[in-house]
Amino acid sequence: MTAARGSGARLAALAVAQVVSWGVLYYGVLVAAPAISADTGWDDELIFVAVTAGLLVSALSSIPIGRWLDRHPRRVMVSGAMMGTLAMSVAALSPTIWIFAAAWILCGIAQSGVLYQAAFTVITHRYRAARRAPLTLVTLAGGLASTIFAPLTGWLILELGWRTAFFVLAAILAVTALPTYALTIERRWTHVTGQPAAGGAASRVLRSVRFWALTIAFALMSFSLYAVTLSAVPASVEKGLDLQAAAWVLGLIGAGQVLGRLVYLVVPHTAAPWIAPACVGLLGAAALVLFAVASSPTGVFAAAIVAGAIRGALTLVQASAVADRWGAATYGRLNGVLAAPVIALTAFAPAAAAILAATAGTYTLVALTMAVVCAMGGAMAIRR
Repeated sequence: MTAARGSGARLAALAVAQVVSWGVLYYGVLVAAPAISADTGWDDELIFVAVTAGLLVSALSSIPIGRWLDRHPRRVMVSGAMMGTLAMSVAALSPTIWIFAAAWILCGIAQSGVLYQAAFTVITHRYRAARRAPLTLVTLAGGLASTIFAPLTGWLILELGWRTAFFVLAAILAVTALPTYALTIERRWTHVTGQPAAGGAASRVLRSVRFWALTIAFALMSFSLYAVTLSAVPASVEKGLDLQAAAWVLGLIGAGQVLGRLVYLVVPHTAAPWIAPACVGLLGAAALVLFAVASSPTGVFAAAIVAGAIRGALTLVQASAVADRWGAATYGRLNGVLAAPVIALTAFAPAAAAILAATAGTYTLVALTMAVVCAMGGAMAIRR
């Protein structure tokens, strides 16, 4: 019983640390961008280019960091929290956009060491076959990050200015996530150190068509779903909704994510591993078509919830994909490689949607095009 309570306490601590890590390292700058531009004179576009560069670095660094998470999880996550604290502090002191961009590239490395990729690796190694409920709990907690930190960051900026607000956020990360990772994350995994042949097995997986087909499938599904859901506000305004109603659409997508993750938890997982991603891809395509053709506010709201639910379920389906097929021994290494193109394409998704909408003249065509892309991803997952 004591061991069970200890495991539950460590899981709760990891969930709280995920809320803080996502809130500080991901959502903070999205809220602060207008204030940063107004205070410094830097163009909004340059600020978001810096943030996108950080996400791309996060994608690239996820490959080596995934391998290290299999060997030294505590060291990686503590280092990531320290690096994130430093990145936020450097960003707060940035005299030029170039220093700010360098800070955000450092933040990208920190993200790959403390956000979902790292948390999923810890949970998969720690709980193995019993991982689904812990994965769901942590992603549900992570979903609260924007709810908590968006208004908190906005308030700090209004009261203190964006630079001091970033220092405060850095301090919050340092006093919560840093000790959590130092005290609750395992130093190493005994089941990994006892399997010297695991590295060779991982190399064989990385050379397989099955792995790369699955990776492309997840990349296509994530890109298409994020392209539509992250551009939901301008798409909804185009449909005739006012800005307040369009903001509700974005909020309902977030609520739908929670619903999708809860459904994933209660659905039986006895079918072949490829069934879940294939279903997510095909249902996601249907949801995007529904969003494209919806014209009334009620229809748009309903489509937003459905699309959000599919996006939320996709996070958990991807989190279990490697362990479902190849076990937990080299989860970090394989999942790091799988996650890299997913993160990279997701970083470009909002810009791609805006460019396509400008070219085609309507966000309806964006949603329909992305529905085809999502269906392609689901089809690629069949038998993989």
